[in-house]
Amino acid sequence: MWTYALRLPHDPRAARVARMTVRAALDGHGGCGECEVADNAELLTSELVTNAYRHTKGPASLRLTSLGGGRLRVGVWDSHPHVPAPFGEPPWDHVSPVPADAEGGRGLYLVERYADVWGGWPLGEGLLGLGAGGKLLWFEVGGRRGAGWVVATPRARHA
Repeated sequence: MWTYALRLPHDPRAARVARMTVRAALDGHGGCGECEVADNAELLTSELVTNAYRHTKGPASLRLTSLGGGRLRVGVWDSHPHVPAPFGEPPWDHVSPVPADAEGGRGLYLVERYADVWGGWPLGEGLLGLGAGGKLLWFEVGGRRGAGWVVATPRARHA
């Protein structure tokens, strides 16, 4: 098992750097760099990092953790405290559909659709050494969707 952490500046290129980091880590550890797990991890990572860039004025952090058995957990911290659906507290509202002609707004829907499990919580000042406040959103891919395994976090949502 392995873990990588990367601090991302508030820069429009951060999503690309995050995608490349996911692919490189999976390739480097023989974690099927060309499979559906890698594709989904890249896509969802890009969406969360893009949201961090669009909705905050500060940096973000990316954390990749191999959980064994082909599972990967990706966490993205940013400085905005709002935890959006579908990451928030019960009843875990679903993401509202986006009109077909909309130019954006599909990222969290994609997490809901392609992640095996996900969660998020607001962070207090100084938690995890990431600075003051903000939130942490995470997802896992590579498991069996809807398998019902338990994830030990304050707010976790199984598909």
